[in-house]
Amino acid sequence: MGSATTEPDLLPPGPRAPKIVQGLAFLAARRPVMAALGKRFGGAFTLDLPVLGHTVMVSDPELVKDLFSTSRDLVGRARPNLGEILGPGSMFNLDGDELFERRRLLAPPFHGKRVGNYDRIIEDEVMREIAHWPEGREFETLESMMRITLNAILRAVFGAEGPALDELRRLLPPAVRLGARIGLLPEAVRRDYGPWSPGGRFREHRRRIDAVIESLIAEARADPGFADRTDVLALLLQARYEDGEPMSDAHIADELLTLLTAGHETTSTALAWAVERLRRYPALLSRLTAEVDAGGSELRQATIWEVLRTRPVLDGALRRTKTRIRLGDWVIPEGYTIMASVQLAHSAEASFPDAASFDPDRFVGAAPKPVTWIPFGGGINRCIGAAFANMEMDVTLRTLLRELRFVPTDAPGERASNRGVAFAPARGARAVVYRRTAGTFDAGDAAASRERAGHRVPSGGSKR
Repeated sequence: MGSATTEPDLLPPGPRAPKIVQGLAFLAARRPVMAALGKRFGGAFTLDLPVLGHTVMVSDPELVKDLFSTSRDLVGRARPNLGEILGPGSMFNLDGDELFERRRLLAPPFHGKRVGNYDRIIEDEVMREIAHWPEGREFETLESMMRITLNAILRAVFGAEGPALDELRRLLPPAVRLGARIGLLPEAVRRDYGPWSPGGRFREHRRRIDAVIESLIAEARADPGFADRTDVLALLLQARYEDGEPMSDAHIADELLTLLTAGHETTSTALAWAVERLRRYPALLSRLTAEVDAGGSELRQATIWEVLRTRPVLDGALRRTKTRIRLGDWVIPEGYTIMASVQLAHSAEASFPDAASFDPDRFVGAAPKPVTWIPFGGGINRCIGAAFANMEMDVTLRTLLRELRFVPTDAPGERASNRGVAFAPARGARAVVYRRTAGTFDAGDAAASRERAGHRVPSGGSKR
């Protein structure tokens, strides 16, 4: 683990270009630039970036392990802007012992065994959404995945139903999109200059969202079956710190919004990537369908892990040094950002032989190692909803494969497009489907589908 030190600074090498040049390159072509820098400098290098400032990128497994195990007294969160957007009660605005206590309070509702209670909610939302999917013509699935995950989180986490559910469905997507955009901007831009300004619009969104959450809290407390409820809102209302005190209603509202912001778009984007990948691997698609029919799940879980490895939706896990620390061979000054790069860690040949290939079989019977596979971060800042997100992906894919036949394609893989919060398939994860319950998917169906979609069905899968 990293340790405090009084040794002289010793930073990894990095590009010598001016900060403005590095920043523009990072914003314009982040992932190609990161790949090139990783190839040039290896598992650690130093950048100077807007907002993040002096930044040490790490992807070497030993450095990642050291970073995630470093004491919270030495490194803390590096997302102050996002914390301000989400509110003072958000985990993204907490650090040190305060963050540790909040995570202890939030962990039980997201325990791996408990999230299984939400299986039915996820399947209900998938069935509701795919009822409107067209057959035999190509369409984008990303927005459908967005609706599935939003509705699932609102029901499982917020406990929302009826008018409150409808209102939050309307209010939350534009609020999350706007908050994500202004969250990385300087404070002067985020200020409320009136209803025409981004800051003013976001605060109006937040005022309306908080009013709905207040009504949900009041309804939960008045519910005769409150003690038996399993939604996260009810569990948080019942939770107590070690001193017996509950979370304040304002902090619960902040945390609910945090959970949605952190989990909604990321999980839906990962699901869209799963569709994008599977259409390019017909043999794998057939195996997964057969596994679903047989009631299995091992290959599906391996596929989820491989989708998250090869198509990471987030860039990395961020920390900021509170003092000068030694991390491996390097000595990093106080006030530096350290990022564990998901992209570079997941593409390392030493960790994943033939890393550029999409090969779920690499994880069959062998779960990924935490310091090489880091889509949810690690340490005290690891995504608290990781088990929920995995369950959501598993149930969604299980239901899609059980109900639908996806037509393969030999079209090039969709490139990654930066949507602000996550890197998503640039063409919306396009798909062609037929309902399995409607009859046999024969050669005539396939030929007609190919003609509509403008693609041939390949006998093998694309590697890209």
